[in-house]
Amino acid sequence: MKKILVSALEPSANLHLKPILEKLGSYELAGIFDEEFGNPLFRSKEFSVMGFLDIFAKLKSAKKAIDKMADLSLKASHVLLIDSPAFNLPLAKKIRKINKDIPITWYILPKVWAWKPKRAAKVEKYCTNLASIFPFEERFYTRSIYVGNPLLDEIKQTKKNLENSGEIVFMPGSRKSEIKSLMSVFKEVAANLNKKNIIVIPKHFNSQEIDALYGDLSGFTISNNAHESLLSAEFAFICSGTATLEAAIIGTPLALCYKAKALDYFIAKRFVKLKFAGLANIIFDFYRHDALHKEFLQESVTAQNLIKEYHDMDKNRYFAHAQKLKEILAHGSSQEVAKIIGV
Repeated sequence: MKKILVSALEPSANLHLKPILEKLGSYELAGIFDEEFGNPLFRSKEFSVMGFLDIFAKLKSAKKAIDKMADLSLKASHVLLIDSPAFNLPLAKKIRKINKDIPITWYILPKVWAWKPKRAAKVEKYCTNLASIFPFEERFYTRSIYVGNPLLDEIKQTKKNLENSGEIVFMPGSRKSEIKSLMSVFKEVAANLNKKNIIVIPKHFNSQEIDALYGDLSGFTISNNAHESLLSAEFAFICSGTATLEAAIIGTPLALCYKAKALDYFIAKRFVKLKFAGLANIIFDFYRHDALHKEFLQESVTAQNLIKEYHDMDKNRYFAHAQKLKEILAHGSSQEVAKIIGV
């Protein structure tokens, strides 16, 4: 039986891991992942961080985990690293140092097109296979392979047309700092729109965390299924992240909202060399298309601005242009990644 060493630190990494595992044959899993897949060496949530500064608090535990993971690679037949370059890059280096022949696949490559372009050479030095989820990444890596985008595997239904369903979706993110920064504004928006307000809460939060992060949710219907909620909604207010791309693929008109810690935002503005924050807008920019949706960042995240965008947005134009995304991304990625692992 083939033993796969996995490093999946983020909730999104585990989400993308699941369809890959469903396509594999007989295998044994080890490493860092959610407990739903087996018995991990470490649970993913032990290493989930947010922001440029938060990671320093976990450097010591991360180093110990890297050492243990590298040792475990000596008993594995394949290594699968998913996203999280701050952890996975030193892990790849350590594994390659003590285990020169093991195949290492990096799935969801470091976003060198946004910042730290020198990472591309390091990833190519330590990894056997570079599985890209954006077709434009071949401009930044010399031997990446576009395997497709995982969202096209995970999203089962998309809108056929736009309807005024009377439902508005609010998605304040999956990390605690994101949620805290947006909830007061989202509550004000919800109170001023005569709609059914749906808030999407990640499944990994328990009831105590929900109370502490979200506060009074009496004005909302709670959902744990982002795709179903986006499919039925006529509009969405979404924290910057993968969810904006999910909404665009589904065809739900949206406004991107993002408020970071002041120092984090300052550092990001200095080092991140992109015109846009949303993935759909970034993809469109690489293909020289106009931005798909508006982005509200930092001080521009106000209830007045978001309500105005809901009323003023040309939703039909958005819907027509959103169809280009599926043409660019082409197909899902799990089947191709499973083939690379070769179980």
